[in-house]
Amino acid sequence: MEENFLRKLQDFGQSIWMDFIRRGMLSSGELQQFIKEDGLRGMTSNPTIFEKAISGSHDYANSIRALALKGKDARMIYQTLSLEDIQRSADLFCSVYQQPQGRDGFVSLEVFPHLAHDSAGTAEEARQLWKALARPNGIIKVPATRQGLAAIQQLTLEGINLNVTLLFGLPRYREVGEAYITGLEEEGVHKFSVPFDSMMTSLQAKQATALERNAR
Repeated sequence: MEENFLRKLQDFGQSIWMDFIRRGMLSSGELQQFIKEDGLRGMTSNPTIFEKAISGSHDYANSIRALALKGKDARMIYQTLSLEDIQRSADLFCSVYQQPQGRDGFVSLEVFPHLAHDSAGTAEEARQLWKALARPNGIIKVPATRQGLAAIQQLTLEGINLNVTLLFGLPRYREVGEAYITGLEEEGVHKFSVPFDSMMTSLQAKQATALERNAR
């Protein structure tokens, strides 16, 4: 049998995650195949990814029509469609999540971008998404803006799985780490015992572009 190089990466402690989602992948079995045959270990999403998936296919046409006839506005339609896709994806990754290592198998759903500079709004949106998602391997993506730091600390305290994104430099990376640790410490003080997982996503490609530009 021909060696699968994506699976080979796991021997080096690397996990392949997909930064894309589309409903057709779920219904056709394509995502399940990626997980089983290629060793896909997780999936991330954001509003831009969903915009491309919705506008670039007919996968959502019937659902959008049905929701519109019920009087749902654009935001509610987006929330419904994205939540359904993330729940289904999380269920498909459940076998990965339940493996003894317990470090993979997550699927992320992002808070609305317009809340990036609203600490309270970000925290409340994350709580609502987390409750609606209702999957232990679901994870809520929160931006690492200055205002997002307070939300990260508070949500860590509450035991919500987080994927911190929009990290563009080491100083902010350090601040996010401090917010996370403070949240853990406060969680201990309040004696909450909710098991949860969190991660930080650093956009290496954009950092590399900036370094290359500055080096010229």
